[in-house]
Amino acid sequence: TPVHKKSEGPWKGKTVITMNSSITSLSLKSAFLFAAITGFQPPPTLFRRRSPGSLVPSLVSVSSPSSSHTLSRLITTRLPMTSSGPFPELTVFDLDACFWDQEMYTLSHIPDESDVILGDLNGRGEGVIGVMSGRSKISLHKGSLIALQSHHDSKYPNMRVCFASSADTPQAERIGRAALKLLEVVPGTTVWDLVVGRDWKGEDINQIGRQPPLSSNKSATHFPILRELTKVRYDRMLFFDDCNWGDHCGQVERACKESDTKKGPTTVRTPFGLGPDEWATGLEKYAKNNKKR
Repeated sequence: TPVHKKSEGPWKGKTVITMNSSITSLSLKSAFLFAAITGFQPPPTLFRRRSPGSLVPSLVSVSSPSSSHTLSRLITTRLPMTSSGPFPELTVFDLDACFWDQEMYTLSHIPDESDVILGDLNGRGEGVIGVMSGRSKISLHKGSLIALQSHHDSKYPNMRVCFASSADTPQAERIGRAALKLLEVVPGTTVWDLVVGRDWKGEDINQIGRQPPLSSNKSATHFPILRELTKVRYDRMLFFDDCNWGDHCGQVERACKESDTKKGPTTVRTPFGLGPDEWATGLEKYAKNNKKR
C-alpha cells in the first residue's frame, strides 16, 4: 500500500510516496480494468497533497496479498533474451510514448524534487519510479528501465545512449529534461546521471524538441546532428520510436545512410511503448544486421 513518508538519502526531507512493488508499473486504467474483469474491489483512490488545496491521485493500492499476487502474475512479461552482440555503439530513444508513458505537450508543470514517487526499481531497491506533472505521473516503460539497468551494469560493451525527441513546445522540452533528471535507473542514479553524466561526461548531446535548428523531421535534423556530435556512424546506431505521429523509423532508415555500406540505423517501432520484448527485438535485429561487414 502506498505510504507517505519523509525520505532519506538524496530525497531527505521531501514528502514522497512509496508503493507495493507488485503494482508500481500499473496505471489507474490497468487497475480498474483488472477490477472489472475479476470483480476485485480496490479501496478508495489514495491522494497526496502537493500544495494547499491541490490533491493529486496516487495509484490504486491492493491490500490483499492474494490479489496482489494475482495482479503481479497477470502483468508478467518475457524478459529480453541475452544477445551475444555485436551491440550498437549508440542507442537512441524517442521519449514520449516510447521511453516513458506520457506526452510532454499535454503537461504543464515542470517537476522538481517535491514531485517524486518512490517504489521498487525492478528488484534493485527503492528509488524514483515516477514524477508528477500536475495530475499526470511520468514513468519509464518497463523495457526502458530494463535497458538502462543493463547499460548501467555495462552489459553492452562500448554502447552509449542518447535521446531524439520532437517535443512540440519549449515547455515540453523543459518538462522532459526535468523528468530525466529525477527518474532513477538504480537507487541514487538518475537517467540523466547515467546518460549525460557517464556516457557523455557531462555534455548534453540529446536532441529534444523541434525548435531551430531542430524540426519535426528527425531524419533531417536530429540524426544528422547526432552523427556530427557523437561521430558514431548511422549503421552503428539502434533507434526506438513509437511512430504514432509519423513514421520516424522509416524516415531515418531511408534518409540517414552511410555512403560506403548504404546502411542506416537499425530501427524498432514501439506503438505501445518500449517493453522488454521490443528491447530484445532491437538487440537481436541490430546483431543480425551487423554480424558481417
